[in-house]
Amino acid sequence: MTIRGWQGQYSKILGEFGYSKKRDAESARLLDSIIVPNGAKEMIAGMVRGAAVLVIGAGPSLSAAMPAIRDLDAVKIAAGSSVRALVQNGIMPEIIVTDLDGDLGPLEGLAKESVIVVHAHGDNMGRLALAKRFKRCVGTSQSGAHGGIENYGGFTDGDRAVFLAHHYGAARIALLGMDFGSRIGRHSDTRRSERPTKLKKLKKGRQLLEWLATITKSELYTTSGQIAGFERITYRKLAGILE
Repeated sequence: MTIRGWQGQYSKILGEFGYSKKRDAESARLLDSIIVPNGAKEMIAGMVRGAAVLVIGAGPSLSAAMPAIRDLDAVKIAAGSSVRALVQNGIMPEIIVTDLDGDLGPLEGLAKESVIVVHAHGDNMGRLALAKRFKRCVGTSQSGAHGGIENYGGFTDGDRAVFLAHHYGAARIALLGMDFGSRIGRHSDTRRSERPTKLKKLKKGRQLLEWLATITKSELYTTSGQIAGFERITYRKLAGILE
């Protein structure tokens, strides 16, 4: 079930970024034809419901957050290009949220270990066939549910991961390496020419999280940046809460 109020948010995204709803829907139908039922949704539900969840992004604070990510006892959801840094530090996320942009090598290395949530949108149809390689895979769309494709809400990999955790009933959601500021982290795969658009997307992602904060029952925390509705918290205090 799509989160109530999402269609209004999606309409704003289409208007602000000039995306095609038709192409988004076409991409979702293509992904639906690729992914076969594999029990991944049930696995996510079993891991996340009532649990503490870390949503990990590739922002500037990711390197500083790495020791905490390694030590904290919680379900780890990696967003986008944070996967490479996590793997390099010996951290294997239980769930990965991606639109298949950037370096896919680390992602393919976890194809049999993690649940991979692949997002379909109008600009990534040429990469969706990669979903065939993932043992446990869930497909998502921002335009609506199509067959087995889900629409949990969210726009960028990072905020979509938070919407996913909300959907499956996480008790606590903490953001690490998700800064939503004016800088792009060195772990991001963003090209220099794409940075203005990336910053605009991050701003929209933060706005969506602030909207989600007004309706979710999950406790929300962030370890960097300011997000309305999220308590800014130190790594040490977060560890105490998770205990």
